[in-house]
Amino acid sequence: MKKLLVLAVALGISQPVMAGSIDLSKLLGASQQTNFRNLSEDLGSALSYKAISPAESMGITGFDLGVEVTRTELAKSASLWKTISGTDLSNLYVPKVHVTKGLPLDIDISAFASAVPTTGISLIGGELKYAFLPGSIALPAIAVRGSITKLSGVNKLTFDTKGVDLSISKGLAMFTPYAGVGQVWVNSTPDASLGLTAESFTQKKMFFGGNLNFGLTNLAAEYDKTGSANSFSFKLGFRF
Repeated sequence: MKKLLVLAVALGISQPVMAGSIDLSKLLGASQQTNFRNLSEDLGSALSYKAISPAESMGITGFDLGVEVTRTELAKSASLWKTISGTDLSNLYVPKVHVTKGLPLDIDISAFASAVPTTGISLIGGELKYAFLPGSIALPAIAVRGSITKLSGVNKLTFDTKGVDLSISKGLAMFTPYAGVGQVWVNSTPDASLGLTAESFTQKKMFFGGNLNFGLTNLAAEYDKTGSANSFSFKLGFRF
């Protein structure tokens, strides 16, 4: 697991080197609350759960272990990063180690851990997915998913997301395309000393992608739009 985490960080190290971790105390002036809201919306887009997997259940013996990286275009806060971190940034790269285990009754459980290089951001999250239509040779799989993520490592900020989505997929030999829609609830709470008000809001979510399996080796790619920001994810791992 430690080696996989190192690889995930390496996948994300192409992110431009930042001068330091996020410092919310630098959000000054009359527009500081608006800036905090814009930052929170982009963090919600970037740090909310990305499954990067089809709707179909893995089955009771199924297991998936992989490393992934998500690049999110900062739609509302790109101009702020020079102020709060010392370096211009238009895309946020989030590398992760991700594990999924199949359970009985077409249920899957997943968890991930992330450390975003040079930003101070650490992130954990998980999901519980139920494929109420498991799929067959003729029929697609349809699943409902509940997910959570929680940020740490950013001084004077408590941040988490919760999500629900509905997805569909259909296997075509080794390739399985999938798509889905959902909603994300974001809670972004600054320390009282900053003079900012907590922001709680929802964001609509849509995504589509594809999974390519070569026996044990597995590749997946996904496009996601949560709120106003576009995210692109790539995953490499072992799935059986």
